[in-house]
Amino acid sequence: MSPDEDAVVRHRLHAKFAGPSWLQPWLERHSGLDLDATGLHVHLGPWSVSTPLANLAGAEVSGPFKPWRALGVRLSLADRGLTFGTNSARGLCVRFRDPVPGIEPSGLLRHPSLTATIAEPDLVADVLNQAIGA
Repeated sequence: MSPDEDAVVRHRLHAKFAGPSWLQPWLERHSGLDLDATGLHVHLGPWSVSTPLANLAGAEVSGPFKPWRALGVRLSLADRGLTFGTNSARGLCVRFRDPVPGIEPSGLLRHPSLTATIAEPDLVADVLNQAIGA
């Protein structure tokens, strides 16, 4: 078997954040979700979350959200979940086996999940769940 046949993810998936048309040029330059053989990498402006595939527990679509709870970079006080939000319609919620750093630079605060308001969250959830065998 070649090394490529052992890989769970053989291609790179890139998803853009969904948002109003006036925000799209900034989003395209400063944000996105990438899934590849090294893991999941999500960034919105200066904030980012990266974790290996083995740390992904699953993904599902969530929303709609209340705008004051969905827009911007948000921390849930209930469960420490992190949101990278650019709209209030729908998003992808990714659960982690071990919490990951993301909202503050020291990495002391860790998040059990990340919700990202990307375009086509259903498709990305299916691909991510297939990649990890969930």
